[in-house]
Amino acid sequence: MNAVATVVHAVDVTPWEMPTLDYRLLAPVLIVLGAGVVSVLFEAFLPRGVRRPVQLTLVFVTLIAALVAVINLNGVRETAGQGALAIDGPGLILQGAVVVIAILGALLMAERGLDPNGDAFAARASSLPGSEDERQFTARGYFQTEIWAFFLFAVGGMMLFPIANDLLMMFVALEVMSLPLYLLAGMARRRRLLSQEAALKYFVLGAFASAFFLYGAALLYGFSGSISFGEIAASLGSKTGETALILIAIGLVVAGVLFKIGAAPFHQWVPDVYQGAPTPVTGFMAAAVKIAAFGALLRLLYVALGGMRWDWTPMLWVISILTMFVGAILALTQSDIKRMIAYSSIAQAGFILLGVVAVSAKGLEGAIFYLIAYAFTTIGVFAIISMVRDENGEATHLSKWAGLGRQSPVIATLFTIFMLALTGIPLTSGFIGKFAVFSAAYASGDKWLVIAAVVASLIAAFFYMRVVVLMFFTEPNEETAIVAIPSIFTTIALAAAATVTVLLGVVPQPLLDLIANAGVFIR
Repeated sequence: MNAVATVVHAVDVTPWEMPTLDYRLLAPVLIVLGAGVVSVLFEAFLPRGVRRPVQLTLVFVTLIAALVAVINLNGVRETAGQGALAIDGPGLILQGAVVVIAILGALLMAERGLDPNGDAFAARASSLPGSEDERQFTARGYFQTEIWAFFLFAVGGMMLFPIANDLLMMFVALEVMSLPLYLLAGMARRRRLLSQEAALKYFVLGAFASAFFLYGAALLYGFSGSISFGEIAASLGSKTGETALILIAIGLVVAGVLFKIGAAPFHQWVPDVYQGAPTPVTGFMAAAVKIAAFGALLRLLYVALGGMRWDWTPMLWVISILTMFVGAILALTQSDIKRMIAYSSIAQAGFILLGVVAVSAKGLEGAIFYLIAYAFTTIGVFAIISMVRDENGEATHLSKWAGLGRQSPVIATLFTIFMLALTGIPLTSGFIGKFAVFSAAYASGDKWLVIAAVVASLIAAFFYMRVVVLMFFTEPNEETAIVAIPSIFTTIALAAAATVTVLLGVVPQPLLDLIANAGVFIR
């Protein structure tokens, strides 16, 4: 017994410490995720007739409260959750952008005035397309109010993604963001089979991307002995000779994030999902996911893998060029407006990658500005797509848009503004965004990459302007669609998107100064 006691006393036992959490720093995310849980309880216990107004109230109150919580953290540069989350200037700007875009996305999803059967979502997602059950649920006026729980969890994941400061938290955020989107993509009221096919493709390819990320994260952990970005960066600096394992790990982890961005060659899901998902979900996903995923990629590369920049920069060079040209060239061949915008989003991801490749403060600022500008423009684009309709619902074939400018000049003019912004024409937000990332890349010595981006922009201008010519310089015919009058929800979202698109092109300096004053990521 004495010998055992001696051994026990000889062992240095470190007492376990209770982890400390600063709930003020976590408030924006906790508000949204907590509301998601409350939304689930509402679905379980509230009568069907009152669910929709209660859910809408919960969603908008929650998002406004989360935005206020983000603003209250202005100037904070701290880690939270035992170092798993980094609350800093760029992270807070990205979180705020996600919340604002989520508000506009929720307005589009709440629209009920465009479709005579209700909103854009199936009356009951579990019913077979075209079945008697589906007809009965539609006739009774059923609505998928559970979409709001999925929506809130997706927003919570998007808010976590750009502030994740270790590999485990980044993976958790990735899954919390992605899983609800897989479900939302398959709930379209019209063209249900196409919607369900899109959801299945998104889920299967997303599972592969998650597996790549996990495998790469395991390799990084095996190399550094830590999942923390700061400790991974320190290990990379002290073990400079062991590059083969690290390059494989970097490739796998980055591939998992590039899938969410829609960068080539990880873009195959984008056209099908953009076309098949309910249009409000497509708009929300196209805008908000890009902000969250690019924010996560920037933090991962700049903080954890910054010491290996000379190794991963050539890889992103190739991916950026491939993404720009795949998106721009394939968009030329599309006859469906949603697929065209899908390939446009791929090309836009390639342009934003110029800011990532710059690996500088200017590159970070340019990428964040571009993301915000692109998000508002995209919301506006899909708001208008949801309004252009025929007897079968949304008229997405380009032939249906012929002469639209003569029938609905205001809507066609707004759509032209968004097309000009995506092209990068001066006095629009797109021009300032492209100038910011192009100049950052040029200053970093990536001149040939900038030249490639300019060429890709010229190619992309053709299919953007093709829609403008079709609307204003083509005679209407019997196939020309009509523009349905939306409710106040879509009207507010469209007005906000158009206003911000113009303002950021005319007076971009306040946002540029805000981003510049936010500083760089915590290291």
